[in-house]
Amino acid sequence: MLSTYTDYRTYLKDYFEFRVHETKANFRPYSYSDFAAAADIKSPNYLKLIIQGERNLSLDMAKKFGRALKFDKNEQTEFEALVFYSQDKDPLERNKYLKQLSEIRSQKALDDGEIDLETWEKVPGWLSWVLYAMIDQENILFTPSELKKKLRHNVSEKQIIEALDKLKNDISIDDNFKATKKNSMISNADKIPSALIRKLQSELIYLGLESIYRDNPDDREISGFTMAMTDEEFTWVRHELRKVRKEIQRKLMMNREAGLGKKVYQVNIQLFPLTDVQAERPQGQSPESASIGNKDI
Repeated sequence: MLSTYTDYRTYLKDYFEFRVHETKANFRPYSYSDFAAAADIKSPNYLKLIIQGERNLSLDMAKKFGRALKFDKNEQTEFEALVFYSQDKDPLERNKYLKQLSEIRSQKALDDGEIDLETWEKVPGWLSWVLYAMIDQENILFTPSELKKKLRHNVSEKQIIEALDKLKNDISIDDNFKATKKNSMISNADKIPSALIRKLQSELIYLGLESIYRDNPDDREISGFTMAMTDEEFTWVRHELRKVRKEIQRKLMMNREAGLGKKVYQVNIQLFPLTDVQAERPQGQSPESASIGNKDI
């Protein structure tokens, strides 16, 4: 299933191996030449070069591959986003495609019934979270035009109106356009579908990446470290990060009861793996033979 992949080359490799396995009893099993013919590509080994990372796909070739893979319109759009996310070297562009891919896949989950429409409409995106936080910022008038002036990202008044609509049960706006909080946003966060959580997280991470290029280092704090950990150490680090986040949030919320803030900031805390576990192999067995012996055909 295309939506489970984050690398289009891995998807193509698995697709090809599946077709070979599916037709292995045939007089003429599926081959690279068959794929090339279906994609209307002259080179019979072009798919192999793509899978091995020796070539990249252009938009035109991605469309040809889509025909060979028998994608419908939505699958083709998703495949193209996955291709450019996998290939682009510029981190800002790469994350833009990741954000697009997340939006496509969450919409697909909605269309397929994995997410119900009521949940989709209730769960706010990044803009709603920012608007909710702006209630605690001084000198803010809650009209679409005034909010647009204060926001540092390119959003339309229409988007602001839609984001405010998702907050209609959580905030109130008086006749002087001052907003107050009525409820905490998303009290049952554990019930939010994972596709929507990924969508929101990718939006917030993308905003953080933009800040690297947009903001002066004195106006932001983006740092990290890279280290090997055991499973126990990972669990401890994750626990400590959650404790820090909750404590910072608790103190700031207490401060906001005493007075308003000057700006709205986004705080991202990220912890993720960069390598895979090395599978153990019998003593004396070479890495090459272990790889061949464990390969799924």
